[in-house]
Amino acid sequence: MTALVLIMTSCKDKNEVSISIKDVAAENYTAYGEKISSEHIYSKKEIAQKYNKLKEGDTVDVAFVGTVNDVCKAKGCWMKIALDENKETMVKFKDYGFFVPKDIENDTVIVQGKAFVKAMSVEDQRHYASDAGKTEKEINAITKPKKTYSFIAEGVLIKKQ
Repeated sequence: MTALVLIMTSCKDKNEVSISIKDVAAENYTAYGEKISSEHIYSKKEIAQKYNKLKEGDTVDVAFVGTVNDVCKAKGCWMKIALDENKETMVKFKDYGFFVPKDIENDTVIVQGKAFVKAMSVEDQRHYASDAGKTEKEINAITKPKKTYSFIAEGVLIKKQ
């Protein structure tokens, strides 16, 4: 029975289990912005559940672990982090105070800050699509505002490869 529990635990996606900041070995991460101080770091599944409960105008202070889907190719001024069920959150950085490397797609990150839901305008969607290197056809296909999961990061840890 113990072996089965160990096998099941070891096969779990590393982003599916919440962790404590005490479990994070600083030497395995590169830090950007403020120090991550939140005691509880949510999994991507847990943070997706939190987002699902938010209404436009709500804000929650949290830290979570996830995988980078996309990052600004111009200067690293935003990134998109995968949640569950093909959802993601758009992460910007507090007061434009720091940026992240432009080559971190598929890297594991821990972010701490404020999660919220908002409607993103067509203009903003097109701007971010351009930053991400999308084609003119893809950019022009954006024609209506959409509900987005947003995040203002105060601090970011990027797992070293």
